[in-house]
Amino acid sequence: MSQDDLNIKGKPLFGKDNNPSNILPQKLTLKSRIKFRCHPGVRCFTACCGGIKIILTPYDILQLTRRLNIPAHEFLQQYTLPTYLEKTDMPGVMIKLREEDNKCPFVTPQGCTVYTDRPTACRYYPVGMADFHEGGTRDEKGEELPSAEDKFFFVVKEDHCKGFEEDKEWTIEEWRKDQGVDVRDEMNKEWLRLVMRRKSFGLQATLSEQAKRMFFMASTDLAHFRRFIFESSFLDTYVLDEETIDRIKNDDVELMLFSFRYLASTLFGVQNLKIREEKIRAKVEEIKKRQDESVLQSVREYEEMKAERERQ
Repeated sequence: MSQDDLNIKGKPLFGKDNNPSNILPQKLTLKSRIKFRCHPGVRCFTACCGGIKIILTPYDILQLTRRLNIPAHEFLQQYTLPTYLEKTDMPGVMIKLREEDNKCPFVTPQGCTVYTDRPTACRYYPVGMADFHEGGTRDEKGEELPSAEDKFFFVVKEDHCKGFEEDKEWTIEEWRKDQGVDVRDEMNKEWLRLVMRRKSFGLQATLSEQAKRMFFMASTDLAHFRRFIFESSFLDTYVLDEETIDRIKNDDVELMLFSFRYLASTLFGVQNLKIREEKIRAKVEEIKKRQDESVLQSVREYEEMKAERERQ
């Protein structure tokens, strides 16, 4: 696999959009060892927090809004800019860098002010992950089949970074655990899978504007998504058990995970939510009525054309 392939498929969500020559051409596993340490005593401390594209996952947004104690819509307006995910038409957000120094708004000379709740991309650095588990294969019943993961890791080594000169050595697995990446990966897994599935369709397919708005809402603003569930006809359309309803009503993480199920169902037809039978029947009747009206209109147009010819 070429370095260009690594840069395109592995970096945008968990790395920097810099020259791909910064990626060391080695495929690493969880047991691979790296020598790296970052701390305030390193000469380049916080240098990696500027000139960077930090894509935020839904879990990143949830944790940062909790940390800052502000609603999601305020956080999005104040701290983010819109972007597209993984070179698709799926809308997302990235951190809005400060105009005066092109650095993350949460970084100071003393370090990150939201360090314990920092985004996933920041936690990974200088390790990157390439994950080609795109999914989308289904059985004869239309249910998605699990596919084997094709995942590996790599190191981004930039000239300015002096962390590689430190004497601390870890395995990739130890680094991920120390940085809290393993937890983030579990939280982000199904959302990233949606992005990868969309990417696998290529540019020949596009999402409708309604689908884009739904994806953006569910991915960035859980309060808005909760209102959508409980203040619309959602519960009249989908069959949800009382336990699930209680969880998504009171637990933001459960609501976030449920939003991934909903998006997989509505955007890609994954059969993980059950629609009420009466709604299906009503939809069938609606389609049948439209078809009947179309047939009748065609008959009327044919009769009119036939009568016109006979007159002529």
